[in-house]
Amino acid sequence: MRWAVTALIVLILNGCAGAVMLGTVGGAMMVNDRRTVGSQIDDQTLEVQLRRALDEDEGIKNQTRITAISMNQSVLLVGQAPNTMLRDRAVAKARALQGVRMVHNQIRIGNPVGFSTLSNDSWITTKVKSRMLADDKFDSTRVKVITENAEVFLLGLVTRAEAAQAVEIARTTSGVRKVVKVFEML
Repeated sequence: MRWAVTALIVLILNGCAGAVMLGTVGGAMMVNDRRTVGSQIDDQTLEVQLRRALDEDEGIKNQTRITAISMNQSVLLVGQAPNTMLRDRAVAKARALQGVRMVHNQIRIGNPVGFSTLSNDSWITTKVKSRMLADDKFDSTRVKVITENAEVFLLGLVTRAEAAQAVEIARTTSGVRKVVKVFEML
């Protein structure tokens, strides 16, 4: 019994340490973000609202794999839809949301990708972000990296030099098939 209680306490404390670490990293990213805190919250709200809107449409929910990312109220849609009708419905739902300034439609026509592709995409994102973090002349917190089917999408409020540097890092990372810039220039 003591062993079980001790193990439970250790797990709880480890969880707290992870939460503190996550909060610290998240806080650092919020501070370095060029968007206002209000804009960051608006972006998170837009992502949740759009996810809900997409899930309410049975055709979109059951036949597509679409992810919405908002950066400064500009929405990037990535993923796959089996036909243009479902893709266009998803884009229309994004455009209909109050607060959305622009929609970047990067939904590909085709079957939703599988687990192995999703795993590879996560690995590619990790490699790109790690290379950005390792570059001491580049602030990796300024760029959001999304990978979908080996295509890397780069988002952020950046200078032309930062954009060029981010593109070069992503372009030269193994496994990246294509780099798509969705930057807003300062």
